[in-house]
Amino acid sequence: MKFKFILIAAFTLMTTFSNAQDPIFTQFYLVPETLNPAFTGVSNTWNAGLIHRRQWPDGNRKMDTQFGFANNLVSDEIGVGMTVLNHSEVFTGYNYFKFNGAFSYRIDLDYDWRLRLGLEAGYGRKDFNFNNLLLEDQININTGAISPGSIDPGVMNYSNKINFMDFSAGFVLDQEDTWFGVAVKHLNRPDISFRENANVPLDLFLTVHGGYYIEFFNSPSKLIPEGTNLLLTANYMRQGQYNRLDVGTVMEYSRISFGLIAVTNPEGRATNSHLITSINPVFSFKTDEFTFGYSYDWNTSKIGRTQGVHELSLTWQSSYRCDRCDNYKVKLKRNGESGYQKM
Repeated sequence: MKFKFILIAAFTLMTTFSNAQDPIFTQFYLVPETLNPAFTGVSNTWNAGLIHRRQWPDGNRKMDTQFGFANNLVSDEIGVGMTVLNHSEVFTGYNYFKFNGAFSYRIDLDYDWRLRLGLEAGYGRKDFNFNNLLLEDQININTGAISPGSIDPGVMNYSNKINFMDFSAGFVLDQEDTWFGVAVKHLNRPDISFRENANVPLDLFLTVHGGYYIEFFNSPSKLIPEGTNLLLTANYMRQGQYNRLDVGTVMEYSRISFGLIAVTNPEGRATNSHLITSINPVFSFKTDEFTFGYSYDWNTSKIGRTQGVHELSLTWQSSYRCDRCDNYKVKLKRNGESGYQKM
């Protein structure tokens, strides 16, 4: 009985606290659609991409997250698109899937500044196979044999799948070299409890993000050729009791960019909290239409040997531009775009 109680209690806590957290991506500056629906259609052309994140690849602790998106403008001010998220954990057998439609509307505040409003809505599903739990009535204490099923009524009160609707909103202020955005996910606080007649509202996910480009036009150094750009970026996230602030810088050359992003815990809630939890080198290579990115999260906390976090991204922007969008002044950098396209 004690063994059964520990399993049920551990799973209940895991469901309530750990799995209520949204997956987070290191390369948010390359794929801003992971943060804010207001970025839908921001490229003024067909834009699509995939990002894959493998966290702690050491054996049973492995967690995989995939995110895909596609969007475009349908008029001078309106952008539409879709996003798909899938997250799976080997140790628990837990899976989280979400499919959303996204919409944005652009308002030109003046010649330089724009306000983009975004909405996102869709369907979410969480899965957990309770048949994988080993309960007391499955164990034959005389022979050690394991029965394939359980008649325990406690397990019968849990559902293997839960489905829910989900809504998010955000805005972005931007001009040629600067952007600042805020988004809130799970506005309707969907119930994510696996237990019948229970209610575990999904915590709101707040993200505040921004970036600033410094362009080197007349650099005297051979190490910094003309046309090089330095991106300064930050992303603060908060969900329930968890908080995280990513700050970093990325140097962008003609085709190659590299940089460093630090993950911090600015609101340490325990005496053993770490201010800096990981240091993440980032790298990307771009062609005329494609950008390939890679990042590695090097753990600096005392959580132990995790083999880090690997993240791969591939984004595509069509070379076609909207010629009829008279009031949409596209300011392309001399060397093309990388990450969030400046306009």
